[in-house]
Amino acid sequence: MMKGRARGRDADASESIDLSPNAQKRQADRWGFLLLVFMRVVAVLWLFQGLMHWKLILAPELAPLDALPGPVASAIVFFAVADLLAAVGLWLAAAWGGVLWLFSACAGIIITLFMPDFQVGGLLMVLISLGLIVVYFILTWNAAQERE
Repeated sequence: MMKGRARGRDADASESIDLSPNAQKRQADRWGFLLLVFMRVVAVLWLFQGLMHWKLILAPELAPLDALPGPVASAIVFFAVADLLAAVGLWLAAAWGGVLWLFSACAGIIITLFMPDFQVGGLLMVLISLGLIVVYFILTWNAAQERE
């Protein structure tokens, strides 16, 4: 009777420590999964941002696109296209999507610093973009370390 009880405890203890290759693969996929979820959430945010730029083109509230100064109109068109392409690439978790998103986010940061009224939120949007970029690099680095 004691042997049966002891054997039961040993079986429970061995189940809590799983050193099989499948268990290591499941744990290694954790950062990759977090990166995928992050990319999809950012894709939705960038899709919304791109659609807001298209709203400025197609249904302007104040002035039509051709009445705006050249640099402002060019920036609106650039972000209308780049943000949507970046959103699609992020949703697909493609490498080009991450690169295009980084390019678009950095361009948004730079244009907001030079034209503070270009983006709603101004400095807050710059800080959010910088935070998202840092999180993206951390998740990408951890996912790459797990694959090795």
